[in-house]
Amino acid sequence: MARKIFTVAIAFTILSLTGCDDGKLNFFTLEQDIAFGKQLDSTVLADPAYPILNKNQHPEAYEHIERILSTLLKSNDLRYASTFPWEVKIINQDVLNAFAAPGGYMYFYTGLIKFLDNEAQFAGVMAHEMAHADRRHSTQMLTKQYGFSLLASIVLGDNPNMLKTIIAELAQGLGNLKYSRNNEYEADEYAVHYLYDTGYHPRAIADFFEKMEGQPTPPEFLSTHPSPENRIEAIETVWKSLGNKDGELYIDRYTNFKNSLP
Repeated sequence: MARKIFTVAIAFTILSLTGCDDGKLNFFTLEQDIAFGKQLDSTVLADPAYPILNKNQHPEAYEHIERILSTLLKSNDLRYASTFPWEVKIINQDVLNAFAAPGGYMYFYTGLIKFLDNEAQFAGVMAHEMAHADRRHSTQMLTKQYGFSLLASIVLGDNPNMLKTIIAELAQGLGNLKYSRNNEYEADEYAVHYLYDTGYHPRAIADFFEKMEGQPTPPEFLSTHPSPENRIEAIETVWKSLGNKDGELYIDRYTNFKNSLP
């Protein structure tokens, strides 16, 4: 009986403390987001399916991508800019994709970097992935999938292997995450906000979608709903609502970034 009361107490505590302030239920704490992300990052680094570009061998490439990250982290619209680790890795494959793990661990393929025209477009992609992490979309999906029973088993110590199971499942689908329609719209919306807070052109994320239209192998976050056309329209609506200011594209600087890649 006491154990049942304790379990119910945990439920109410978690609902009151870890539910997002925007009303999206998330049973996981920020610390768990970071822990998941760190373990997933270790999994990616150890998996030959993800040939991570060595930072020591390609310092210039990482100087560029980390500079872009540092710029976006100055946005006042990020909730966890100083809480999450925010690390970026470059995957050396000719693939048009990018993805993020909980806690701000992000991965960008050289194929995507080389395909884009300017730094503002790439910053838009990074801002989109940052929004997925900052809005905690991955652990929201886990909450929907596992619910309170998972959380209670972890808190009560009844299932010590469950976290390992979650890590394994997330790692298997890292580059193929199926976010909801609302998740994707929200990531696009906040990407515009992050760009707006910097010197980048805020509409660059829409330019990216326009450039990707018609590609035979689009990134996973483009091949799922909502359609690129609807997302471009929604992005422009957000941009105009903020004042539709212009910004920089940084074409030459981005060319240097691409030339630093193998």
